[in-house]
Amino acid sequence: QVQLVETGGGLVQAGGSLRLSCVASGRTASITFMGWFRQAPGEEREFIASIRWRETSTTYYTDSVKGRFTISRDIANDIMYLQMTNLKPEDMAIYYCGASSRWILTTSNITAYEYWGRGTQATVSS
Repeated sequence: QVQLVETGGGLVQAGGSLRLSCVASGRTASITFMGWFRQAPGEEREFIASIRWRETSTTYYTDSVKGRFTISRDIANDIMYLQMTNLKPEDMAIYYCGASSRWILTTSNITAYEYWGRGTQATVSS
């Protein structure tokens, strides 16, 4: 089992920045990739970005955040980050981190993830 805890959410004005962290614990040696998703009220959980965990640090982003968000990882401490800049009101959501021990090509699919954190709220005021 892998446990995930997100931190770093908060209230920010449009155009501002937030840095989210996701700390993994437990059987972290089994992790093959991790990702960030978000869920706004009344909406489905949507893919934001993912990163391969071991041999490479290949990253993937959804189009709406390219150039504004950056995903990164600290393997030594089992932490994943999401640096969010130029935030927009439509970025307001609960942000969740997920992890998987599977060897899957498509990391943007929510069903690829086995483990989830409880989420952290990001609020963007206009």
